[in-house]
Amino acid sequence: MSGVITVGVDGSEHGKAAADWAAAEAERRGMELRLVHAWVWQPLDLPVTADTEVQQRWAETLLREARARVTARCPGVPVTARLLPADPVPALVAEATEADMLVLGSRGHGALIGYLIGSIALHVLRQARGPVVLVRSQGEQSGDRGEPLAGPGEAVAGRVPEADEVVVGVPGAEEEAGAVLEFAFSAAAAKGAALRAVRAWSIPPVFAWSPASMRLADEAGGLEPLERKRLADALQPWRERHPQVQVVEHVELGSAAQVLLSACERAALLVVGRHASGPHVPQRIGHVAHAALHHAPCPVAVVPQP
Repeated sequence: MSGVITVGVDGSEHGKAAADWAAAEAERRGMELRLVHAWVWQPLDLPVTADTEVQQRWAETLLREARARVTARCPGVPVTARLLPADPVPALVAEATEADMLVLGSRGHGALIGYLIGSIALHVLRQARGPVVLVRSQGEQSGDRGEPLAGPGEAVAGRVPEADEVVVGVPGAEEEAGAVLEFAFSAAAAKGAALRAVRAWSIPPVFAWSPASMRLADEAGGLEPLERKRLADALQPWRERHPQVQVVEHVELGSAAQVLLSACERAALLVVGRHASGPHVPQRIGHVAHAALHHAPCPVAVVPQP
């Protein structure tokens, strides 16, 4: 743990929302906040000296304004700002390696089409070796800490449920769940929020059955009780480390993406895993993380897992 939360700022509204969210998270966790802006001037024409100086002054002003904004909102948080003279994607990937989490912004486009992930954020997500949180702006924010309002997919009639849970998608294989659950429990503890642990299951095809799997299901009393036991077993060591966190176990038949998104009615943060790519493996974020990033009504943390 580095004790640092890093946020990429670009002057956009979604970038400001990301900085606000990161500052509030740093305040809750007693961490340092690092603001970064990465750019490389790639001119099409010569001479370029004046244009380069203008760009650098703009970037420096951007960082100063972002620092003033988060300091005003969270005066107790130590803040540093760095201008990174490098291409944004490799620069932010490196920052994700050094920080406890990297926070980036995403654009909001309304309830019908969800939101589009910026190309830089998507490339960073695919390559980052540490947790990356995507926060989207809706123009109006709730509270005095810049927590984004609940977004698309929620009821338009009546009162919107209070966002008071951290929701985590628990992978099927127990050995893959460690990093995801560690991040989710820490986030819930910092927020003083309940943790909703979600596990989706489906009826396996006939050819996937084996005598061992049938025996396990019989001993547990069926497939769903077996999945509930597996979820409880995965959660147990993290419950012992974070006894103050209230845990709600959510097991449901259906596709992982649909079940997870349906459980986000009260989510202040959604945590999902992503298989870390090796140097010779195509970079991808997985269909569950992809669905969460496009349709979740709250910030989404993507955590690399084995």
